Amino acid sequence: MQSLVQTPASSRAGASPTGGAPTISLTGISKTFRATRALDDVSLEVRPGEVHGLLGTNGSGKSTLIKILAGYHAPDPGGRLLFNGEEVSLPLAASDFRRLGMSFVHQNLGLLPSLTVLENLRLKQIAVEPHLRINWRAEKAAAQAVLDRYGLDIEQWRRVDELDAVNRALLAIVRAFEEIRETCEATGKPGLVLLDEPTPFLPEEGVKRLFVLMREIADSGSSVMFISHDIDEVMEITDRATILRDGRVSGSVETKSATHGEMIELIIGRSLAALSDTGPELRSFAPGARFEGLAGPGLPPCDIEVGEGEIVGLTGLIGSGYDRVPYLAFGATPAEAGSLTLGDSRHPLRGMTPARAINEGLALLPGDRDAKSGVPTLSIADNMLLPDISDWFRGLRLRNGAMRKEARRLGEVYEVRPNDPDRPLASLSGGNAQKVLIARWMKRKPKLLMLDEPTQGVDVGTRARIFDALKAEAAEGMSVLCASSDAEQLAHICDRVLVFARGRVVRELRGPEVTKDHITQACYASLETQDRSQK
Repeated sequence: MQSLVQTPASSRAGASPTGGAPTISLTGISKTFRATRALDDVSLEVRPGEVHGLLGTNGSGKSTLIKILAGYHAPDPGGRLLFNGEEVSLPLAASDFRRLGMSFVHQNLGLLPSLTVLENLRLKQIAVEPHLRINWRAEKAAAQAVLDRYGLDIEQWRRVDELDAVNRALLAIVRAFEEIRETCEATGKPGLVLLDEPTPFLPEEGVKRLFVLMREIADSGSSVMFISHDIDEVMEITDRATILRDGRVSGSVETKSATHGEMIELIIGRSLAALSDTGPELRSFAPGARFEGLAGPGLPPCDIEVGEGEIVGLTGLIGSGYDRVPYLAFGATPAEAGSLTLGDSRHPLRGMTPARAINEGLALLPGDRDAKSGVPTLSIADNMLLPDISDWFRGLRLRNGAMRKEARRLGEVYEVRPNDPDRPLASLSGGNAQKVLIARWMKRKPKLLMLDEPTQGVDVGTRARIFDALKAEAAEGMSVLCASSDAEQLAHICDRVLVFARGRVVRELRGPEVTKDHITQACYASLETQDRSQK
């Protein structure tokens, strides 16, 4: 294969010339968290008038690098940052990126939901710039000029939490672009917009509008860094791309001359032909749970089967829809259609509620521990036994002593540390809090256990304990559905993995195919597979 590393790039047709110093140049950037090297000697540059892609799997270091540029993390000593050819001292303070001419659109968008479109667009001018009183007429005119400039048809008086997901995303992007435009006009130097996974929740038309805006920024002489999982989008809109793998730069490519397969090879570290590792033995399972026509927001009708005692993984790129399945099945998100068959019983999913789901033998461990799963202010005992609280009454009296005794027993089984039933859940580490919540559902022996990112934010030891618990329960006949973006986790526990793209299952990996590399490759190849199937 022709070497793609450090290939010089020329701009695509329509892009501004890339002469002069790079807009941003990073050299030898590293970041260590205790014993973990999240970034290791990363160097890259983004040129004026360039749209530059940043690719890599989860854990490759993309987010850490972006947080260093935003001033959230301090890099290890020894790295260098130049912006428009001028040396910049590291670490950056939290507000330095604005002074330099950088603007960010993070995955959470950074908008204030309770404020209006006008207030979010003009927040910097209203809150930061000195004035005795706010000239709302002038602010309204300025905000409308911004909306008109970028062709965004949104009423200024609407609160952001009243907008749909597309308009929220476009509003955040337009605000970032406008910040750069104003900075460049004031300094006469190029700026840099960093877009962190902006497209997964945009429809096709929204993505097209975004790409037009990105190219307009590049045409003006400023630069865009486009962080994405989607190889096809990166190849369509970027001039060059840098790929991170395990915290290091695995290659820098000129995207117009790269192929889809070559990009995957740089991302996963081996050619597709070399994926020789094998997963578990292929096994057969008795019927367990079967979803037919399950559909809801962002998820076209799909069929999924989970055998009795089988662990099935659901995965895909961000926004592919795999993570919606558990919530629709449990009634946490209202399903639009579909049914679930458990044993001899068939249950319509439209109208399903969490209370009904629990009664029918389902359990869900959400990915957002604090907001959707545990109650941080309640005790360990209360969190463990909350779904069964009615069982702990004797008449009108709650048997607190018996509850504490049972919670302590479960704490020993699942190695909760410290094992004190009276401690509030909020006082535990993330890993120990997750053990508490897993113990809650394991105690009930559900027919179907559904998990969303079950080891997110937990340490290695806790991961192993969770894996062992899942395998042990599956061996006793429990059906398990695990939605996760962690290919290594899925390879460790799953008998079968379903890969989603644009809301549909496009690939099934079974037995020996269930390895980290095969799962990762299937996720990045999933969009190409989906495109072919629709032709």
